[in-house]
Amino acid sequence: MDETNVRQDSMKAWLLAARPKTLAGAAVPVMISLALAYTDACFYGDDVFSWTAAVLCLLFAFTMQIDANFINDFFDYARGNDDTETRLGPLRACTQGWVKIDSMKHAIALTTCIACAIGAPLIYYGGLEMVLVGIACVVFCFLYTTHLSYLGLGDLPVLIFFGIVPVCITYYVQLHTVTWQVFVASLACGLVIDGLLIVNNYRDRDNDRQAGKNTLAVKLGERLTEQLYLGIGLAACLLGGTFWQNGHILAFVLPFLYLLLHVFTYLKMRRIHQGRQLNECLGETARNIFVYGLCVSVGIIL
Repeated sequence: MDETNVRQDSMKAWLLAARPKTLAGAAVPVMISLALAYTDACFYGDDVFSWTAAVLCLLFAFTMQIDANFINDFFDYARGNDDTETRLGPLRACTQGWVKIDSMKHAIALTTCIACAIGAPLIYYGGLEMVLVGIACVVFCFLYTTHLSYLGLGDLPVLIFFGIVPVCITYYVQLHTVTWQVFVASLACGLVIDGLLIVNNYRDRDNDRQAGKNTLAVKLGERLTEQLYLGIGLAACLLGGTFWQNGHILAFVLPFLYLLLHVFTYLKMRRIHQGRQLNECLGETARNIFVYGLCVSVGIIL
C-alpha cells in the first residue's frame, strides 16, 4: 500500500495502523485448533462442533491483534522509539501523523471493548472461565508493549498468547477438554509465530540497544539470534510428531514444506545481516507462518 499520501485519520490511515499483514499470526493458531476440534468432534457426533463458536474465536483473535497493534503504535510513539530517521521497520501511524494521538487512544479503548463484546458469547460455549481468559488477553496485550518487550521477555507472551492460549482455548470451547496432543500442537504453533518477533528484533537490535530496549536479540547477539530463528522452525516440526502419533500423518509430513521455506529465509536473513532489507525476511516469515498453518490444518482434516 502506498504510504506517501495518507490523509490524517482517513480509512487508509487506520488500515495502515491496523497492520493487516499481521492478521495471519492471529488466524493460524485458531485455524489449527479448529481443524483439530473438527476432526475430533466426529467421535462425539455431528452436532458437537459449533461453527458460531468457531467464528467468534476467529473474530476475537483478529480484534485482539488489531488492538495489540494500536497499543504498540501508541506506546512506542510515547516512548520515542519510532524515530523516523533511524527506524528500519514499516512506518507507524502515530509517528507519521497519519492518526491523531487522541484518536489512537479512543481506538484502543474501542477495539478493546469490541474484543470483549465478541468474546462474551464464548462464555455460553466454554463457561465462566472464558472471562479469565479474556482478561488475561487484554492485560498482556498492554504489558507486552509497555514492559515485557523492554525486559527481553517479549517471546514468552508470544508463545503463550499466539500458541498455548488460542489453540488450547479454541479447542476447549468446542469439546470442553484439552488433550496433551493439542497442548504440544499449541507449543509448536507458538514457536512458529515467534519467528516474526525474532526477525523484527534482529533487524532492530542496534536501535533497541541504544534505546535501552533489551530484547532477546540484544541479549543473545547476532549469531545466537540467527540460530534461535532456525531452531524454532526445526523444533516446531519435530513437535509435530504428536500429529503422527495421533493418526494425522499428513499433518506431520506437510509442514516440512514450511521448514524448507523457513531455512531459505534463515539463509537470507544471515546474508542480509542488517538494515531495512531485513523487512523482506519479515514478509517471508509471515508467509511461512501461513504456509505452516495451512499445511497442518489441511493435513489434520485429510
